[in-house]
Amino acid sequence: MTTALRTDNLSALESEAVHIFREVAGEFDRPVILFSGGKDSTLLLHLAIKAFWPAPVPFPLLHVDTGHNFREVIEFRDKVVDRYGLRLIVANVQDWIDDGRLTERPDGTRNPLQTVPLLDSITEHKFDAVFGGGRRDEERARAKERIFSLRNAFGQWEPRRQRPELWNLYNGRHRPGEHVRVFPLSNWTELDVWNYIARENIELPSIYYAHEREVYLRDGMWLAEGPWGGPRPGETLLSKIVRYRTVGDGSCTGAVESDASDIESVIAEVAASRLTERGATRADDRLSEAAMEDRKREGYF
Repeated sequence: MTTALRTDNLSALESEAVHIFREVAGEFDRPVILFSGGKDSTLLLHLAIKAFWPAPVPFPLLHVDTGHNFREVIEFRDKVVDRYGLRLIVANVQDWIDDGRLTERPDGTRNPLQTVPLLDSITEHKFDAVFGGGRRDEERARAKERIFSLRNAFGQWEPRRQRPELWNLYNGRHRPGEHVRVFPLSNWTELDVWNYIARENIELPSIYYAHEREVYLRDGMWLAEGPWGGPRPGETLLSKIVRYRTVGDGSCTGAVESDASDIESVIAEVAASRLTERGATRADDRLSEAAMEDRKREGYF
């Protein structure tokens, strides 16, 4: 793709996302942006800032923190919040475990445990629109979802209730207790994300670029040692040059061997890849062919 065509494509995607943010601001009473400090949520926040500049972003941020996140990402999250003077609401999964609303899983992963704290936080704060960084190219279940995705009073996704979206017209009508998930990055690809990050010079956590880290091999993925446990007996820690294509719960987010230490080399690497970042590095999506769809029906991101 030539530079001119790539720039036109990115400008069109940016314009669509900015329009979606402004549409939500005019149509809903209490929107919130899901923000973890990962690349997609950082891009989402960058677009929100653009949409309302020079006024401040009129929505708070919400992070469902598993307690098993990478240190670099949490530090970056807090730095961004301080830089822009944003309001961050943190729902700690550990709090739900401590008071008995959730039970720790035998496998140690907490990614599936995020759903209850998310839905509880939406109910507590009466959020009626929830921005997420999901993209259709990530996974088949996400490819089914509209930009405005209606959730019922239990936070569940019902594919049959998806509404047509023609000519950039979005239907945000919902009954009391229901809410709408909003995905301004739906039409972006991973390569679009990285090209836009390069164009806008958006800062990301260092974990997205090649660095030396001790990892161990499990089910074909390089996992890092951390508070989530591991390595197990028979799994050996090795020092590797790796980077992360996506970040989440450390117990199920794998690294890829890579020497891409700057944004140009990351773009070249992503352009050559035949696997999405979730397909390559997220163990929770490998539980079954419908793992993501099952979680979305329960209220997951």
